[in-house]
Amino acid sequence: MDALQRIKQKVDENPILIFMKGSPDFPQCGFSARASQALNACGVPYAYVNIYEDEEIYRSLPKFANWPTFPQLYVKGELIGGCDITLDLYQTGELQRMLKEAAGVEA
Repeated sequence: MDALQRIKQKVDENPILIFMKGSPDFPQCGFSARASQALNACGVPYAYVNIYEDEEIYRSLPKFANWPTFPQLYVKGELIGGCDITLDLYQTGELQRMLKEAAGVEA
């Protein structure tokens, strides 16, 4: 399976997924740290992929959704965006609503 197929499989299998540098417990860039903090604050379980652990995913992910930067947040198979969009959605309360709906949790 090539990298784009593996990315699609991960996006399809996880209702909430962030591709990030590092992990939520040990982010390896400020943008990934802030985005994962916003996700953690929503209190909904989510999956992550450390792009540093798979060179092919790291190189192919920008092509997958035509988004050049990291992190990348996907909810129900759709690219939501990177750090700035994630933080904006969190501040308006929209991120919490989206994630709870995606996870099947009562709002």
